[in-house]
Amino acid sequence: MEVKVFTQDYVIEIEGVKYRHHPNGGGLVAETAYVEPTAYVGPFAKICGYAKILDNAYVYGNAWVFGNAEVSENAEIFGNAKVFGNASIKGDAKVYGFASVYGDAVVSGFAEVCEFAEIGGDVVISGNMKIGDNIKLTNKRETIP
Repeated sequence: MEVKVFTQDYVIEIEGVKYRHHPNGGGLVAETAYVEPTAYVGPFAKICGYAKILDNAYVYGNAWVFGNAEVSENAEIFGNAKVFGNASIKGDAKVYGFASVYGDAVVSGFAEVCEFAEIGGDVVISGNMKIGDNIKLTNKRETIP
């Protein structure tokens, strides 16, 4: 589906925060968030708070990125996934399904967080690791190589 954005003006206000459509994909971006022009925000995705979407990152489906979260490089957030807090998703990592990544968690490399998994706290997921099902990793200082 091709989405054409006809205006860069703010088109909606929710709880005092103005939102506009991102020109690359049409998704909603809060006035407080930052999304680079090279990033993609699909038509049903939302970028809120002070989140940053950088480089060639993709956010699509019904995904939400909010808080101070950062998605960068070639990372993808999709499905009904949520990334928030100070979480960082980078490299070629993917977060999808109904997964949540939050706190100070980092997902990088070719790692995937999917299904109903929750990654939080100071957990670091990297390499080719795939975390799915109903797994919850939220312990402080836990690193999964």
